[in-house]
Amino acid sequence: MKYALRGITAEELTYTINRVKMAPNTKFEIKPQFSRTIRRVQENDKLYFVSLEVKVEATEKEPKPFNLKVRLVGIFEAEDVITDEDKQILAISTTEIVYPYLRNAVSALTSNAFVNPLMLPVIPAGTLFPEDRGETFESPDVLN
Repeated sequence: MKYALRGITAEELTYTINRVKMAPNTKFEIKPQFSRTIRRVQENDKLYFVSLEVKVEATEKEPKPFNLKVRLVGIFEAEDVITDEDKQILAISTTEIVYPYLRNAVSALTSNAFVNPLMLPVIPAGTLFPEDRGETFESPDVLN
C-alpha cells in the first residue's frame, strides 16, 4: 500500500468566549472531544478525505471559558488499499499526518483570541481513537 498527502484544508475554525463568573484561581477542566471521518471519493477510488475534528463545549454542569471547534480535512491519494488491515493502517497513518496540523490550528486559534493557548497533547498514532487501539483490524468508517 502506498499513500501521499495531497493537501490539507481548514473546514471550520470557531472560537466563542463564554462569560463565566467563577471564583479567582478556579481551574476549568477542558476536555477536548475528537472525531474522525474517512471518505473515499466514488469518482476516483484512490482519493480519500480524512476529516479530524476537535470540540470543546461548555455545559451548565461543566462550564468552560470558551467553546471551540476545529475541523481539518486531509486529502490523500492511496493505492492498493484492499484489506481491512490496509484500511486500518491507512486510517492510523493519515490521522498521524493530519493531527499535528489540528494541534497547531487549535493553539493558533486560542492564541489569536488573546487567551492562554490551548495546547493539545502529543498523542501517538493509533491511540487517539478507540477503534485504532484494538488487537484486531476492523474497518474504520470508510464510505465506499
